[in-house]
Amino acid sequence: MSRAFVREKDVDYLEVLPERPISEHPNDVTETGLTQIEHALAAASATARVVSEPTDRSEVRFGTAVTIIRDDGREQTFRIVGEDEADPSQGSISHVSPLAKAMFGKRVGDVVRAGAGEAKILQIQ
Repeated sequence: MSRAFVREKDVDYLEVLPERPISEHPNDVTETGLTQIEHALAAASATARVVSEPTDRSEVRFGTAVTIIRDDGREQTFRIVGEDEADPSQGSISHVSPLAKAMFGKRVGDVVRAGAGEAKILQIQ
């Protein structure tokens, strides 16, 4: 029976939300990401480690912003960040996402797998 049809007094259990799974990947974050985690966690111990901004922008690395053009002509820029700070709608993707993994070590002009299609790297910042 749907919970929508159950009276509150008939429910004799407490719903417990599952714990957020811990990723098997290193918890790399930018300095901004670490600040966000510190605010969110307050007194809890974090497994985060700060990865410094890369100084060499000749290839895609953690912390770089990469502009791509997809097969369908869409041009997009994503900054590669840690899992906790990734928000594709705001232009950041996780370093363990398929797109980021495909781009790591690539240079301007290289073509990478992007979803069901491909994308060409136009710029690395």
